[in-house]
Parts: sequence; structure tokens; C-alpha cells
Amino acid sequence: MSGSATSSLIIDGATVADYRPGDDLPEVLSPRPSLHPVRTRSGLVLTGEQPADHRHHLGLSLAVADVDGTDFWGGRTYVRGRGSVPLDNHGRQRRRMITAGPDRIEEELAWTDPAGAELITEQRTISARPLDHDGWVLHWASELRARRALRIASPAVNGRPGAGYGGIFWRFPADGRTEVSSPLGDGADVIHGHRATWLVVRHAGPDGRSGTVVLSEPGSRDPWFVRDSGYVGCGPAPATEAPLRLRIDERLHCRLTCVIIDGWHTDPEFLIRSVVRAGEA
Repeated sequence: MSGSATSSLIIDGATVADYRPGDDLPEVLSPRPSLHPVRTRSGLVLTGEQPADHRHHLGLSLAVADVDGTDFWGGRTYVRGRGSVPLDNHGRQRRRMITAGPDRIEEELAWTDPAGAELITEQRTISARPLDHDGWVLHWASELRARRALRIASPAVNGRPGAGYGGIFWRFPADGRTEVSSPLGDGADVIHGHRATWLVVRHAGPDGRSGTVVLSEPGSRDPWFVRDSGYVGCGPAPATEAPLRLRIDERLHCRLTCVIIDGWHTDPEFLIRSVVRAGEA
């Protein structure tokens, strides 16, 4: 099927995430499908969408700042020697086909530049399954195929230090208390720009409820982009250190596995077990 309807991921009768097509978003946000809200099984929302500080942050989405000069991230563009400037260079991820069920979404997308030219085609699969009574596992797997020779880069590659963002990115809510840790240590300063087998984000909402998200990238190929000052957001970033150059028809794979659990969990053994069990299916 095709179309612009919102789909939902459902576990044991509870909606744990809504998948929005994004086709009604303004061009400056680089319109794209996204998951929001993503919830714990008890209903605590763990994503932020269009927050005041970064309107182009859309819950959990796949976004890249520079594909041959087209911005699929949204917002301003970093230009060497000029800084972050507003440009009319925003791309769009256009839905071609989607098959959606309560625990699995399969989608075909076309990434187009401002003139409508197709730069990338993507095959995307998002799935959900239960993990014990208070947790669930979210898998995101995307295969991006270059329609022509392409250069993919982050603002860090283009000259902005530390801004190696791009890839599957999770924006957490602006309200409440949020902490980030990993096997490397606690806080974004320790983790950002490095590779780690997993990353954990704990969030407590204003009502006192809390949830824990354990993120892992199969293969641990990419360094993590992590922010916990000003806002909290993270994800494995494939063009942090150098541009990616794809030949025509060459593929780029982006993957993320997330364990989403009710409660504020800090026990390392429990977190490691969660990562292992998430990868078993």
C-alpha cells in the first residue's frame, strides 16, 4: 500500500510508537517519516518532536545533513567560513510504498533534492517485539542505495568541530531529567565521537515516572553522536570522521536496536543482558 497515513506499533494491545509520514512538514524541516511518540509499555513518552530549541528534531528519524549539498537534516546548513546559515537546500524523503502491521513496518522511500531529483532510494524496516513484562525491543534497519555517485557528510566533516551528526537519531523530551552513560563512562563528553557497544539514556518525566533506553548498533561500526547539554539526543553517526563516497548503486546500511524499559535502570549487568537478548531475535 502507499499513502500518508500514520501507522502504530502495538505490543499486547498497547501502542508503543506512532510512525508518521511527515509529508505535511514545512520544507525547512527536511520532511521525512519519523517515530513519535515512542513510549514505554506503561505509556511514558521518550521522544521529543519539533522542540523549541531544534524544530527539525523529529522524535526518532533517519536524517543526514549533507548529501551532495542537499540537507536532509533540517534547519540551518553549516558552510565553511560562514558558519550556520539558512539555505534553500532542504531535501525530502518521499514515501513510495509502505506495508504496516502491529509489529512491523516495511517502507520504500525516495530521497529527493529541492528540484525533485532522486538522490537515494531506501528500503526501511522497523519492527517491535516484547521483552519481559515491562520492556520491548525496537529494531530499525535501512538500506540506502545511491542513484548516482554521491558524497555524504556531516557538519563536522565540513568544518564545524564536534558536529558529527547524521544517521538514525533519537531526540529525547525537553522536560524532566535525563542522563546518558555507556561502558566508556557517564556523560556526553566521555561518549561523543567514540565507538561503544551500547549507550543508555535514562529519562524521568515531570510526573515522576521514568524509563530507560539501551541503544546499540549491530556491528558497532559508527561512532556515537551524543548531546546532553541544552538537549539530549544521540545516535550512531556514519559520516563523523570523513565523508562517505558512494558509487552509483552502492549501498549504505544504517541500523539501530533499542531496548525500551519502564523504570530507571543503572545495573550494568542488567543493561548488558538487555542488549544481548535484544540481538537474539
